[in-house]
Amino acid sequence: MNQAPEIIERSRTDRGDIQLQKREDHFEIIYNGTFLMATYNGESERLLVRSALKKCKHPQRVLIGGLGVGFSLEEALSDPEVGRVDVVEIEEAIIRWNRKQLAPYSGYALDNPRTNVIHADLVPWMSETDASYDAICLDIDNGPDWTVSDSNTGLYSDQGINAVIRLLRPRGVVSYWSATASPAFVDYLKLFFDEVEVLSIPQLRGEPDYVYLAASPKR
Repeated sequence: MNQAPEIIERSRTDRGDIQLQKREDHFEIIYNGTFLMATYNGESERLLVRSALKKCKHPQRVLIGGLGVGFSLEEALSDPEVGRVDVVEIEEAIIRWNRKQLAPYSGYALDNPRTNVIHADLVPWMSETDASYDAICLDIDNGPDWTVSDSNTGLYSDQGINAVIRLLRPRGVVSYWSATASPAFVDYLKLFFDEVEVLSIPQLRGEPDYVYLAASPKR
């Protein structure tokens, strides 16, 4: 994909600039000048959800943090046991693009009656909601060690992890997506959970993507 991208839309937010661009037959999202996600490779985003649903056995209600290009949402909806998926997304532009340009890439997942989109900042929202979930799948920014937006660092802090634990149902599972390896975050998760697992997804270029699974909170 060496062709220069076509800029579809730029949006200015309180957190910086976000841009939707098209390169050949696919779309890319650029956040504060840094590549964030694209429609041409969604295996790690799907594994983020698939691995969590498999581990929690009977996933009826799912929370997805970060809508992205809709791959994780589509994966959750592919499980017939899932009755509802709440998707929390801070950027209105990303929600809008998923309803329009990106919709075919996720199978029009936002139109599914089991989908509930919440336009909010995930970390404070988790501290305020009374909802509970069998699986919580978090794909916020580029992971614990490479956040494009400073506000997202709270997700990987004591406050963010405890907020996740509060929302988990018994035998619930949380999964985190990361663009880089983070041994320090894995060790940190082990302070809060008895079960922590690391999955890696090889990429054609660069290092693998990673999914961190955690279950059995030390309540």
